[in-house]
Amino acid sequence: MRSTSNPAFRNLPVGGYGAGFQPQAQQYPGQPGYGGYDAPPVTGDRPMTVDDVVTKTAMTLGLALVVGIITAVAVLSKAVSPWPLVIGGMIVGLILSFVVIFKKNPSPALVLAYSAAEGVFLGAITGVFEYLVPGIAVQAILGTALVFITMLVVYKTGAVKVTPKLTKWIIGATIGAAGLMLINLLLGLFGVDMGIRGNGPLAIGISLLFIGIAAFNFLLDFDMADQMIRSGTPSKWAWYVAFGLMTTLVWLYLEMLRLLYALNSD
Repeated sequence: MRSTSNPAFRNLPVGGYGAGFQPQAQQYPGQPGYGGYDAPPVTGDRPMTVDDVVTKTAMTLGLALVVGIITAVAVLSKAVSPWPLVIGGMIVGLILSFVVIFKKNPSPALVLAYSAAEGVFLGAITGVFEYLVPGIAVQAILGTALVFITMLVVYKTGAVKVTPKLTKWIIGATIGAAGLMLINLLLGLFGVDMGIRGNGPLAIGISLLFIGIAAFNFLLDFDMADQMIRSGTPSKWAWYVAFGLMTTLVWLYLEMLRLLYALNSD
């Protein structure tokens, strides 16, 4: 079983029976689940299908989009202050993400609550950026969707094979990106500016790099979902797949906003 840099997928069970939907995945025998949990028996719940993944992902993303639009409109109309929503949405989303990741069984309510919290967080930030650069929100959404669709086509056609070596490179790059942002945050508390989150060439380059890393993370997400379908994982775990894709999309969208803002700044 290949690894994934997305923490949402580290607690997923694998086992059972079923057929996949993409050409890349291999057939895997039943194995113990992640996090020390045994794979739930397939009895009592039918195997996961592509439709389950698509439906749950659409519900999760749809809720975040609706909540985000409402929040952004409220911020732009100055009906609410953006910063309490940004901080509140970020904290609630972070807490819920840890609960979802470490919870033994998938919970649709928790995944949807996380989606709503992220919608508030992203909507408030989008409202601020849209006020500064009119039209940036639509550009960021379209850019995010384009990257997602492109990577799905890349995976489906087998243009890029998800090999163990590639997986290690993506995981390493993701950890490196997270470490860099943590160092930047810690130094920022002491008034040190590394220049990676501003509007200069370095910041633009970092945003492009992070967008590339996030895009390749989709390949790991698709591959993990495909393996789950092929191994007959119970359909309820499609909510975990939706959650995992949501976390990657959130990161990609934020980086897309930062890049577009930097490119449009004087």
